[in-house]
Amino acid sequence: MEIFKKVRIFDFVKYSKYGLIFSVILTIGAFSLLFTKGFKLGIDFAGGSVVQIKYTQNAPIDQIRELLEKDSHFKGVQVSEFGADTEVLIRFPYVQAGDEKDLGPLISNLLEPTGKFEIRKLDTVGPKVGNELKQKGILSLILATLAMMIYVSFRYEWRFALAGIVALVHDVIITAASVIVFDIDLNLEVIAALLTLLGYSINDTIIVFDRIREKMLTHKTDNIQEVINEAISSTLSRTLLTSLTVFFVVLTLYLFGGEIIVGFSLPMLIGVVFGTYSSMFVAPKLAIMFGFNIEKYHAKEVKKAKKAQEKKQLRQMYENGRI
Repeated sequence: MEIFKKVRIFDFVKYSKYGLIFSVILTIGAFSLLFTKGFKLGIDFAGGSVVQIKYTQNAPIDQIRELLEKDSHFKGVQVSEFGADTEVLIRFPYVQAGDEKDLGPLISNLLEPTGKFEIRKLDTVGPKVGNELKQKGILSLILATLAMMIYVSFRYEWRFALAGIVALVHDVIITAASVIVFDIDLNLEVIAALLTLLGYSINDTIIVFDRIREKMLTHKTDNIQEVINEAISSTLSRTLLTSLTVFFVVLTLYLFGGEIIVGFSLPMLIGVVFGTYSSMFVAPKLAIMFGFNIEKYHAKEVKKAKKAQEKKQLRQMYENGRI
């Protein structure tokens, strides 16, 4: 499907300066949140148990909390509604080894006065396993980021590579901070969302950078701003269609997937928006600010083409027996 049959050139570079100011403010705010408030560790990383219960009538949350707090096994218990009035989610810190096997019957007995219900899910993660999951989650994020950095560094001129890496870190930091803002527990779903965002964001930036490189080689103008504006404008249709498709799929997950996957769907919603925005308004402008010189680039390409032509001529001479 082609929305924009005639490509209209927008001045993205001109408005990128406002985008950069916006990004700097958001990034500073994101780092402030990460270093001051920090993440609230979920059961996956902190260790503990989570129980999902469904009632045949509206769940009496206050009564459930009161009954559980009376028992020493449930010290620090959190009780909240889970997507519907009839369902509740109960979370509490890890209990001593061996006790977790009796949690189901224990909870059933304790909550018997609250009405008819069924336990639909009971998961327990020990503190040792939680710590291992946390280390592996952080390690996977670091390794994925390093892999992206190496890939981009080999693919582009170093100023574009650096701009792409900075934009990638910008997207991940802001998305990670949104987890704190929306009071989402840091768990494996959040790590999965951040890893997915890494791939999505760098893919969007690479499409724009590829088109910029193509325009630089085919349009022999020395105005880098003009080249960037033409490149982003010509990929705008594809970028918007791809981003909106992903956005609406993730929005559907957020609206209808329930609380159980909000740790994945909400960060992804925010990440898709910032990944698209940074590929148009942050990464190309950063390449200019890092001192990319299109005249030197053209001179370098001419030199490479000349060297390739000389090699080709030498090979032909050798094959014809003239050398």
